[in-house]
Amino acid sequence: MNKSVSVKVYHGYGHEHNLVVYGHVFRFKAKTKQAYSNNLFVNIFHLLKLFILKPYPHVKVRLTFQGQQIYNKTEYDGFFKFEWAAHKTVSAGWHGVKVEALDGNDAVMVIGHGQIFVPHLTQYAFISDIDDTVMISHSATLGRRLRELFIKNPRTRKTFRDTHTLYHAFASSHTNANQPNPFFYVSSSEWNLYDYLVETFRFNKMPEGAFLLNQIKRWKDLLRTGRTGHEGKLMRVMRILDAFPNQKFVFIGDNSQQDPVIYTTIAKKYPQNIAAIYIRNIRAEKATQAQALLDEISGLHGIKTCLFTTSREAITYSIKTKLING
Repeated sequence: MNKSVSVKVYHGYGHEHNLVVYGHVFRFKAKTKQAYSNNLFVNIFHLLKLFILKPYPHVKVRLTFQGQQIYNKTEYDGFFKFEWAAHKTVSAGWHGVKVEALDGNDAVMVIGHGQIFVPHLTQYAFISDIDDTVMISHSATLGRRLRELFIKNPRTRKTFRDTHTLYHAFASSHTNANQPNPFFYVSSSEWNLYDYLVETFRFNKMPEGAFLLNQIKRWKDLLRTGRTGHEGKLMRVMRILDAFPNQKFVFIGDNSQQDPVIYTTIAKKYPQNIAAIYIRNIRAEKATQAQALLDEISGLHGIKTCLFTTSREAITYSIKTKLING
């Protein structure tokens, strides 16, 4: 095997027969084992290494899942996507998957392993933004966003107060602990930050879920992190809805950037699939605009909407509207 080549497989998702897995193949990727240090320079060095990589374009990849094998090729940036129909019904829960990168003679260069998340058939599913919805990120201000990234590590990043309580109430809404509602975390942050974000969420005991992020960046584009991809975010959300046509979705975002526009745009197209939209009020000067969008979608389609400043306000509204139990 080629030791310089690596395969990164991200959490996939699916529904009984239809499954999706994403990942990257790299010619080179800096080793990035995180040291959870309070040292500024250690954290800066680790973050920089997340962007030191060389994608492997147009390489053949082979996925193996429960005896099935599917072939594809990476795109120009080393990204691959497998979307396939399973031969048999896949039970709810997490399932292992293997992805191999093959050379021109179909010899295996490297193997990567990942997990596919198949949710239970619950009433609700939740799609949540990450930056300034779950984590304090200051996304609207480049300097403050970079400061959060550079000086902190995944275990010192702050989530908004009571967000853990709100999200676990959502996870158990109208279901039970053995069959939690599924979560999809969709963000304009890049795939470079995947492990970083997964660790932050696990450390803060947020509900497990599938992450769908933005196009990977190289070190020279680090200063543009999180600043693009809102159109791509809209498409990623719509693909999730298409994959789970029988579930009602709840959107959670904030008004620091484009979430109110993205979510209400989708709700107008799929009103029968949307139960509620929650927007965290991060920028007071944009509150009126966000509220107008929410009022419009609520008036047209009866979708529950909530513009909230604290997670406790969202919990109170959810109890009042019976989305969660009191």
